[in-house]
Amino acid sequence: MPSFTCGGNVTADSGLIGSEGYPGVYPPNTKCVWKITVPEGKVAVLRFGFIDLESDSLCRYDYVDVYSGHSSGHRLGRFCGTFRPGALVSSSNKMLVQMVSDANTAGSGFIAMYSSAEPNERGDQYCGGHLYKPSGSFKTPNWPDKDYPAGVSCSWHIVAPKNQIIEVKFEKFDVERDNYCRYDYVAVFNGGEINDARRIGKYCGDSPPPPIFSDGNELLIQFLSDLSLTADGFIGYYKFRPKKYPTMTAPPVMTTTLATTRATPLKYSVALCQQKCKRSGTPESNYCSSSFVITGTVITAVTRGGSMFATVSIINVYKEGNLAIQQAGKNMSTKIHILCKKCPFVRRGLNYLFMGQADEEGYGKIAPNNFVVAFKAKNQRLLNNLKNKRCPVV
Repeated sequence: MPSFTCGGNVTADSGLIGSEGYPGVYPPNTKCVWKITVPEGKVAVLRFGFIDLESDSLCRYDYVDVYSGHSSGHRLGRFCGTFRPGALVSSSNKMLVQMVSDANTAGSGFIAMYSSAEPNERGDQYCGGHLYKPSGSFKTPNWPDKDYPAGVSCSWHIVAPKNQIIEVKFEKFDVERDNYCRYDYVAVFNGGEINDARRIGKYCGDSPPPPIFSDGNELLIQFLSDLSLTADGFIGYYKFRPKKYPTMTAPPVMTTTLATTRATPLKYSVALCQQKCKRSGTPESNYCSSSFVITGTVITAVTRGGSMFATVSIINVYKEGNLAIQQAGKNMSTKIHILCKKCPFVRRGLNYLFMGQADEEGYGKIAPNNFVVAFKAKNQRLLNNLKNKRCPVV
């Protein structure tokens, strides 16, 4: 067994890297970085032989990050505990591995083998990559001949030109079913790295997700299978679209549609947005007239024309009505269309109470006359009381 040190630059066709002191206990309070370079024209592949780090469901304390390239822009995955992922494939001949430990619990660390492969080589262990053509497809290993393998981790990083967004559709989809998608799943993120704050959705089961639209020109699709049950897998297709196309995981909604009126003429919507922005009433007085009442954190806020499209991570639902709510594990989110981008004005990362209308298709709409206010924990009791309020039947 070779002696492993904390990080380093490794340049070879193949080799081993491991945590400092492996197979002994790794030291606390360390940050080790390995920069791997395989020959030009090849792609770097990493396979974990063993991993034993402090276990945490979000890998917040001790963890190993693996990146495509030598920067931290495109993360292929974060790992901790004793889960050993499948082969990780970079989109180039470079890969970066970073291990972080805190002051507390430690384990035996990890050992991994890196190697090189042809960029277009495909097999049970290879999947993922960098997609930059105007349209294309991606699929699980072995598709469509047999089930995907256990212990696989794949990431597809799709990059469109700056003035375009990305649409993704799954034609066939069969991933191990679980109510919370804890075991095998597909996760889709805005941007080029795995970041829960920018996650669009997490999917499993045998029903294809609805069409997905990115907020910007980058999208990351992650597929992960654990070491037990497998299924048929999936094939998905992507294509670039002009940026003006509404970025919602559903058919586009006219930006001129008011909360209570469909296909309202544009001039009326413009006139509406020119009015002075003034919130009226109280949560109590607006509760019954609102078809949905939620509190949540704005995680994306994208301006399109005179409107704003926001993704809201839900804190609590007090009145659901017809609002379409997506759920991945314990995390719930919804899409809200603010008809006038400055009224009410919301900012990403802040918490709000939203009281608005939802149309027949479940899209949330906020007009200037709807009630939206910054949410604070001290308002929780008032809102809980509102849930018991009886509204007159219209």
